[in-house]
Amino acid sequence: MKDKLIKISKYILLAVFWLSVWHIISSVVAREILVPSPSRTAEALLSLAETSKFWKAVGASLLRICAGFLMAIAAGSAGAVLSYRFKFFQFVTSPVLTLVRTIPVASFIILALVWIQTNFLPVFISFFTVTPIIWDTLLSGMKNTDPYALEASSVDGAGKWSQIFFIIIPGLYRSFLSAFVTGLGFAWKSGIAAEIICRPKTSLGTMIQDAKTYLESPELFALTGTVILLSLVIERLIKYVCMRLAAKDA
Repeated sequence: MKDKLIKISKYILLAVFWLSVWHIISSVVAREILVPSPSRTAEALLSLAETSKFWKAVGASLLRICAGFLMAIAAGSAGAVLSYRFKFFQFVTSPVLTLVRTIPVASFIILALVWIQTNFLPVFISFFTVTPIIWDTLLSGMKNTDPYALEASSVDGAGKWSQIFFIIIPGLYRSFLSAFVTGLGFAWKSGIAAEIICRPKTSLGTMIQDAKTYLESPELFALTGTVILLSLVIERLIKYVCMRLAAKDA
């Protein structure tokens, strides 16, 4: 209990320190349009929280980005399994993954606007950026599976598919969790960037773009903070659920 209180105190002191730095910078600049103070940003956030528009935007952005993220989990996992099982499949798809990893997200968002409807674009961009992360991480984990366990299962007559589903995949918990958390961060950043560019009718990205256009800096900071906070909360929740499931299985 004492260690937990000490840890919480450290986080509180850290938050106070950086809020103080923010306040000092705001005071030195002395122009709210450039750097609003923490208090003005908090006021803007409270004002936003009183509107239904804000909560609808939060819900819509969550829905779009989580949909793209879950699709990426499914596609990346399937791709990793097929790449491990069939070397030709890995050979054929490797140029596509390389292209996806290297192309700038902003460039692809603009190109994709030609083919994809505005409301679906953030879903697709989240899917587009996260799939290679899941795919590469899980495939790497599969390739690093204990060779002795695979050899023993082969002696017992287990085929490739049996090895994948009963030996390899159950041992990928840490790799999957790492890919999950990393991918979630990329999904949020790319999804919100897509919303800012394509401006769906109801979204946090559109509200951020509007705040920037009308030079409403406190609201801009508040909305950006909302995006960061939502990302952190979901990430912590996912880690907590995964750890509880792991403890339960153990």
